[in-house]
Parts: sequence; C-alpha cells; structure tokens
Amino acid sequence: MRRATITIGDEIEAQLDAWMRRQDAAPPLTAVLQTALKEFLAHRGFAAPSGNLHVTPSKKGSGSRDISVAHDRYLAGK
Repeated sequence: MRRATITIGDEIEAQLDAWMRRQDAAPPLTAVLQTALKEFLAHRGFAAPSGNLHVTPSKKGSGSRDISVAHDRYLAGK
C-alpha cells in the first residue's frame, strides 16, 4: 500500500469535521479518504464502482404485497 501526505484546505477540513461529528461512529480519516478517492476514480471511469448489488428474485414470492413499504414491521416480526 502506498502512503501519501496530503494538505486539506480549511474549507474542506471544516466540512469533513462537520460530517464526522454527525456520525454515530465516525470511521477513520484514512477510510473516508480512500472511499472518496475510489468514488472519484469510478465516477471518471478509472475504477469499477464498489458494491454492485445483484438480487435474484424468488420464483414463488411471499404472497405479501407491502413488504417494500412496511419492511421495518416485517423485520421486527410484527
């Protein structure tokens, strides 16, 4: 892994600090910057976007029609 030293301008630092204060459990700064760089490169076509989700629907289904709207109720078992 390559190490880099960066300088963050005051405006970006303030925005980053504000975002991190709002997180329940703020991730390490390294993880935030690596994620930002991955998204930057993917947006410009230099890296595949991470987290592609491929869902295979059930052939039968559950029979319920409101699961996408009331998912919390179903997950809570009510």
